[in-house]
Amino acid sequence: MTERDGRLAPESLGSPAFRAAHAVRLAYVAGSMYKGVASVAMVRRMAQAGLLAYLGAGGLTPERLQRDLAELRSSLASEASWGVNLLASIEDPEAEDATVDLLLHNGVRRIEAAAYVHMTPALVRYRLSGARLGADGRPHVPNMVLGKASRPEVAAAFLSPPPPAIVTALRDAGRITASESALAARVAMADDLCAEADSGGHTDQRPLCVLLPDMVRLRDRLGAEPPSRPPIRVGVAGGLGTPEAIAAAFVMRADFVLTGSINQCTVESGTSERVKELLAQAGIQDTAIVPAADMLEIGAKAQVLRRGLFFPARANRLYELYRAHNSLEELDDRTVAQLEQKYFRRSLDDVWAETRAYLQTARPAELPRVEADPKQRMAHVFKWYFVHATRLAMRGSSEQRVDYQVPCGPAMGALNAYLRGSGLGGWCFSQRRGSVRPSSHD
Repeated sequence: MTERDGRLAPESLGSPAFRAAHAVRLAYVAGSMYKGVASVAMVRRMAQAGLLAYLGAGGLTPERLQRDLAELRSSLASEASWGVNLLASIEDPEAEDATVDLLLHNGVRRIEAAAYVHMTPALVRYRLSGARLGADGRPHVPNMVLGKASRPEVAAAFLSPPPPAIVTALRDAGRITASESALAARVAMADDLCAEADSGGHTDQRPLCVLLPDMVRLRDRLGAEPPSRPPIRVGVAGGLGTPEAIAAAFVMRADFVLTGSINQCTVESGTSERVKELLAQAGIQDTAIVPAADMLEIGAKAQVLRRGLFFPARANRLYELYRAHNSLEELDDRTVAQLEQKYFRRSLDDVWAETRAYLQTARPAELPRVEADPKQRMAHVFKWYFVHATRLAMRGSSEQRVDYQVPCGPAMGALNAYLRGSGLGGWCFSQRRGSVRPSSHD
């Protein structure tokens, strides 16, 4: 290992195989964040610095994603390393499949696969497309997958070959070739597995010091079958906001580290200046757990900024109402007035009309089922608030500022405390005054 002034150099940390496979300088990744918060500018800046980042494609329209991909391809050298998030969609698998079409059409060779509870046909198709037998007799798989998991069964699925039933169905439907199908049993679903500890956004609140060693051991057990398969690299995300946290991850055998919500602090982040102002003041205690809108029905959780915001309390109240009632019509008049006047700032009928119009355009096959089920209709009306809160935050709206939904974990507060007194602690306010520019220090 190389040293600088008696200290380990960053280039010596993590897995050499990770750095070689992705042609990057450091085993450090900027993870994706929903709706382009992990922006084109961020991905480009990282790639130009010889580092890996993933575009936050979740929630983007196909048209917007196509524009972003075209911009990245035109502004980066062909050998630059970068990738795109592929978000599992329980409600809309067709959208996931369409995103894979777009990624393959644009020659995207790296994805960060997130929010998966099992392997899907779209993800398997991306992984196997272009797979061939190399001159050395081993499978060559051009599409690289970094799978994020916080549960051992999901991690095991990423560490294993694609499910045979899905492979057969894809082959029979002509979505992959017979030769690609034949190689599936010799290919793991992922090249890299990211143990997703307690993080901003979707979270299972797993402690890093418990989750990472468990997944490393799982990799070591499953990685021996078959012995010719390249070892899958295991890294970690969640709670990584300071040098000490990064060092701890590498001590626990992390092959790479991945940062997420702290990346909102960058000049290149796609979120609003008002959000950055709020994040700059956050402490480690200023977060809250709320329902995750995309999986409201099953009680999945997300972690968000709490300081100065009503969103966390209101989001949890909506979930309580969803669990306690079977329809909007069951809500008492006082509750309806509170929702319309304070939460939504419009009538429930108006919210449903907007939601119905969206479903009719984006997911027409789902609309009859939602209209026929009063509880599902209520769920979709409540989900509107979560989507609206994200839009407010990303626009930096001066109205309903207390309703911002901002992904945030305790690492944000740890970073702020670490930077305090360093000259970088006021990064957000200095940026607005124009005195902060992208740093030459990577």
